[in-house]
Amino acid sequence: MEFVLAPELESELNRIVGKLGFYHIRTKNIVIFRSFGSKSRAIARIWSLPKIWQIALGKEPYYCLEFVSERFDKLSPADKEKVFIHELLHIPQNFSGALLPHKQKKKKIDKRTVEKLYLQLISKT
Repeated sequence: MEFVLAPELESELNRIVGKLGFYHIRTKNIVIFRSFGSKSRAIARIWSLPKIWQIALGKEPYYCLEFVSERFDKLSPADKEKVFIHELLHIPQNFSGALLPHKQKKKKIDKRTVEKLYLQLISKT
């Protein structure tokens, strides 16, 4: 599998974060990649820099967004935005380097939540 930096997706990240008011997300601490050759069924994944690595490396929290090129690139613009939203929902409010699971007590990361946020996004366009 190959990973390639995808800086061309940073403007989309910034636009979605800004329009949805995800002010807890430090976009400068998110690195975006396209992956090629994945056998996974995933369209995208989010990777974190856990606390122990932050301390060991003397770094602040970072996240990597990986978009599986073979799947993501074929999507419509609307579906690409929904994938972005889904992955960003995994980032906790304290931007700690942790990842939120799909099933939480207060807020689930599911199609309904993503669709609701997508409708907010397009209404602000």
